[in-house]
Amino acid sequence: MLQNRKTLAGIFFFLIHLIGNDSLYAQSNYIQNKFENLQDFDNQTLHYGYFFGFSSFGYEFDYSGKYFSVLSLSNIDVQKNIGFNVGLIGDLRIHKNINLRLEPGLYSSQRNLLYPIQPGILSSQTRREVKSTYIHIPLLIKLSADRINNWKPYAVGGVSTSFNLSSNEKKLDDNSSGVFRVKTQTLNYEIGLGVDFYLPYFKFSPSIRGIFSLQNELIPDSSVSSPWTSNITSLVNRGLVLNLTFE
Repeated sequence: MLQNRKTLAGIFFFLIHLIGNDSLYAQSNYIQNKFENLQDFDNQTLHYGYFFGFSSFGYEFDYSGKYFSVLSLSNIDVQKNIGFNVGLIGDLRIHKNINLRLEPGLYSSQRNLLYPIQPGILSSQTRREVKSTYIHIPLLIKLSADRINNWKPYAVGGVSTSFNLSSNEKKLDDNSSGVFRVKTQTLNYEIGLGVDFYLPYFKFSPSIRGIFSLQNELIPDSSVSSPWTSNITSLVNRGLVLNLTFE
């Protein structure tokens, strides 16, 4: 839950602090010579790279208002786990401070849904494991500040589509058989922040990003009175991603 988000954010800011200190140290040694690594890197029209990182995905629920029984007054709880992501980068320079980026990748995650005890659900059936493996394809605009010696902050935002290879959308089994189903494809928007560090042989960029689904992903159970899905009107994906990029 919040702990996973704090962990990813903590790792991100630790990397910024660690690499920033090294960059400042290098700059102090070469400041009089105005030494810069990869001086022509940003003049490239097109370049490539790759990334790997960590992610934490959860769900945001909307209820019909009839969900809670007299015996149960709590929401469905979502336990998030930290997953792994890896992918490739294509970067097109549009302007000195504007780049168009395509970052297809593979994202893995797991969420545990903990239902409150209520009529129709046995205590042994209150937990649902939702494993997800996403083919994630974002198209992003990167807005950068001017370069300051060997580093440059930036903001990124755009749209993406995700294909969940573990969605179970086409299966007939539902929660009555222990299977929680979600849709295979969703559309999202993304926003994030990062810093480019120009090292002697490559550019290293840690970034942190939020992913927000625009679609209801829930596939209702066959029974209209299902205690697992009948009173959920909307379920949307929410993700926090830490990527380490090498270009």
